[in-house]
Amino acid sequence: MKKLTTLLNIESDDALFNYIIATLKTKGITQWDYFVKWEKVHNNIKPYEIELNILNVLIGKENIKEDLTNLILQYPKVVNVIPLLLAIRFRNKKEQKINIVSNLKTFEYDHFDLSIKVPNKAEAESIATFFVNCGLGALVRDKKIKNLVDYATGVEVGLDSNGRKNRGGHQMENAVEFYINEVCEELNLSYIKEANASAIKNAWNIDLVVDKSSRRLDYVINNNGKLVFFEVNFYNGGGSKLKSTATEYVKMNEYWNNQNIDFVWITDGAGWLSAILPLREYFDKADYLLNLEMLSKGILKKII
Repeated sequence: MKKLTTLLNIESDDALFNYIIATLKTKGITQWDYFVKWEKVHNNIKPYEIELNILNVLIGKENIKEDLTNLILQYPKVVNVIPLLLAIRFRNKKEQKINIVSNLKTFEYDHFDLSIKVPNKAEAESIATFFVNCGLGALVRDKKIKNLVDYATGVEVGLDSNGRKNRGGHQMENAVEFYINEVCEELNLSYIKEANASAIKNAWNIDLVVDKSSRRLDYVINNNGKLVFFEVNFYNGGGSKLKSTATEYVKMNEYWNNQNIDFVWITDGAGWLSAILPLREYFDKADYLLNLEMLSKGILKKII
């Protein structure tokens, strides 16, 4: 009988595995900070508020190209906000160049440089032409928007939505950390988040033999010199990733156990309903497979 089966006072390993499957959080674990990271959005807008407000004078104007050319010559920094208005992220802010195909037969290009610090009139006119031709000109001329600061905030919210996939993983980590922190405070133990061998050595003077230099554990608890490693993930959907993760963790469990380290895999989500066999394979070969429901019942304290 597995250690976990005994700790939970369940009659058999099969019953324990069925309990794990039956208590998966199939409705997800979405928390309020999943949708938009508002602090990041506002921080991305704040450096450009002055320039955005300067560009607001273009709203409703008929000759956008001429007016913007003059604005650029007076306030060159307004050029910096054009990529923001188009949801463009340049990897190198010093090289903000865009090539537009001007002739599909010959594949000739018009070149626009949005990184010029102090443009002359010709360069300002070129940038104004880009502003008009990409559609921003009509947007402000026809008063489709009332305020470019508000518009840019909306753009940033849209860009931030790309981070939801990563935040989904962080939601699971945050949920698990709630219970790890609770147990460690109660038992007066310490833990490290995203720990590698160097961090463990620096914190507790414990040498760790790793299988690869980049190895990083989601959480590590030091129970009076006895280490407990945690890997954490949540899967809303199925796919081959689940099988490969389960296979990898079978090997990882054996590797850490050989160093007298307990390995705990905490996973959850409806995705496992379509990948029960690989999860069962891990369950049969490892001591600790947990889900969020089990954490809420206090199993972590019993394991530690």
